Amino acid sequence: MNHSPALLIDSSLDPSPVRAALVWGSGILGCPATKMAPVFLQDLLDRIQEGNHVASAERKTAVRHMLRHGSFKPAGRSKPASEYLLAAAADGFPLVNGPVDANNAVSLQWGYPASIFDATLSGSDLMLRRGLPGERYVFNPSGQTIELEDLLCVCRRVDGAWVPCGNPVKDSMATKISPETTQVVAVIFAPAEESQRDLRDAAGRFASLLATHCGATQTGFELVERL
Repeated sequence: MNHSPALLIDSSLDPSPVRAALVWGSGILGCPATKMAPVFLQDLLDRIQEGNHVASAERKTAVRHMLRHGSFKPAGRSKPASEYLLAAAADGFPLVNGPVDANNAVSLQWGYPASIFDATLSGSDLMLRRGLPGERYVFNPSGQTIELEDLLCVCRRVDGAWVPCGNPVKDSMATKISPETTQVVAVIFAPAEESQRDLRDAAGRFASLLATHCGATQTGFELVERL
């Protein structure tokens, strides 16, 4: 990366319902598909399957409250990704590639939804705002779309405009990690009323996994919030 990534929080999110962490890693030598769960992830899955949930029910409620706004309701197919991962932990947990597995492990452990992008595609400067009427993007290879109105969205710069590429439910296909990815940037979404401690721990763990598991030669994180 030419410079450290940055995450802006749009003035329309005032007061902001979210305290975010920006995490990044570069110097990764490709991201092949995962064939077997890494130890750090398998340990989490084992704990959950034994009945030891790692994130509290109170956090689940707080995360849903963070996303509930206007026409957007965080339930059903629009539930936070962290809830989807917790349900999948019982059986059929998705194994994708190194950076995505790190993202999912952190989300599973702390109960915060998180988005991760190929930084070559997303750029390193991002902005957080709500989705506008009519905004949508494709989120899977089969071409399914998600409606973004009133949903918290991470946006990238495209021809001078901020265009959504991720959110706490489903990320865009346009910036997903591929086998050729060498640098990543991620956003962890935490409720604004919670303390910084858990978010800082989650972001630090994420950056550590990008180094130790994914081979990133440069990593970092930063907490971002609108006061």
